[in-house]
Amino acid sequence: MKKGNMKEQVPVLLVEDDEDDICLTQRAFDRGRIMNRLYIVRDGEEAMEYLQHTGRYENADDAPRPGIILLDLNMPRMNGHEVLRRIKSDKNLQNIPVIVLTTSESQRDVLEAYEHRANTYITKPVEFDKFLDAVITMGKYWLCIATVPASEEVLVTEAR
Repeated sequence: MKKGNMKEQVPVLLVEDDEDDICLTQRAFDRGRIMNRLYIVRDGEEAMEYLQHTGRYENADDAPRPGIILLDLNMPRMNGHEVLRRIKSDKNLQNIPVIVLTTSESQRDVLEAYEHRANTYITKPVEFDKFLDAVITMGKYWLCIATVPASEEVLVTEAR
């Protein structure tokens, strides 16, 4: 895989329990022509199963390592703060950029997210056009401009 094509191929993991927000994010990716594959999990426990290849995600082919994680905070079973804490304390996952994408404007949530090493905190705009702009801007930066850590597969291939 050529270095220039790597960013196009970076999978994105969306951790979101709200079906409307999932649909909005998918529409924003489509409208913004963000071509990266979007994988969706619906709560924190499922996110950790996906990332650690356990439970229904034991087959790593069904759960490729994401280059970026879009993380909601307010979810059942395990909230986004706990997911973020676990990701950033796991040596195998801590280098994956995590973008908190949530409705919460609470300064406590913002501070806690950054204390647990979130890479960015974005409050979801209520209006679709503003949400679209936010996702497109995030996509351009994180998926087109920023260099994110390569998956272990790419590192092994490049070493050969």
